[in-house]
Amino acid sequence: MTSQSTDTRAVPTVAMTREELKAAREALPSRDVAVVMTMGALHEGHAQLIRAARQRHDHVVVTIFLNPLQFGPKEDLSRYPRTFDDDMAICTAAGVDVVFAPTPDVVYPDGDPGVRISAGPLGELLEGASRPGHFDGVLTVVGKLLHLTAARSAYFGQKDAQQLLLIRRMVRDLDVPVDVVSVPTVREGDGLAMSSRNTYLTPSDREVARCLSRALRAGADAAPFGPSAVRRAAREVLVEEPLALVDYLVLVHPHTLADVPEWYRGEALLAVAARIGTTRLIDNTPLVVGPGGGAVDVFSDVPHARADV
Repeated sequence: MTSQSTDTRAVPTVAMTREELKAAREALPSRDVAVVMTMGALHEGHAQLIRAARQRHDHVVVTIFLNPLQFGPKEDLSRYPRTFDDDMAICTAAGVDVVFAPTPDVVYPDGDPGVRISAGPLGELLEGASRPGHFDGVLTVVGKLLHLTAARSAYFGQKDAQQLLLIRRMVRDLDVPVDVVSVPTVREGDGLAMSSRNTYLTPSDREVARCLSRALRAGADAAPFGPSAVRRAAREVLVEEPLALVDYLVLVHPHTLADVPEWYRGEALLAVAARIGTTRLIDNTPLVVGPGGGAVDVFSDVPHARADV
């Protein structure tokens, strides 16, 4: 009789309340804990974040919380995919220790919070211009979850570049003692950046959506020739796809989100947002503008942001 191999990974402890999270956190043998924050509907992009955290830390906590504060009145909170069983399978396979899956009344016990973290002027640009108040909601919940999980490091994807920038600014400006680590965008075989919202796309929508990553690649290929060349190359790809309703296509400084001038040489963010069918998608690529330039995975000058108190 032959033996069959089995997966020996332990199922993560699931905490639904603050008390359960505290108990699960205290039961971990080490205080070296990283957190990966999600809204559920996990995919390979999330798994990559978890694996990166697992490589550098003794323990990983994943939060699964669909944060109502970051959704506008006309956005897709009600139809956002909820796949908890599948999420747990991904967490188990990736070696997560604790999953914190609270309901809104646990995170916001007094209801809609009267005090929130303001994203400031940077939160009013790009995504913030299209989604007023979105980043205030993001920073408020991230701040709360950093305190509740007591993590030493927090891992975020480069795909949400503006969110990543604002979280780093919050950590620095408010002296939050945590490392913020960025992980390169994970893409599907056709180049589409992995996102929970990809599940909304019809097959024809998906064909259209591929123009976003193609535009970013074209822009990155033109990076050695300067900012105008980057913008022109990316725009030429997008105008060939009339079914992609472009919200913005920008080449900006990675720390200020200001448009880079023609003389600029160095790291920059090429970012795009567009509505494909009924779904709004964002994507970006970090790149170096100037001779020898091109796409990079993440920005080199701020691999981590930490505030020690």
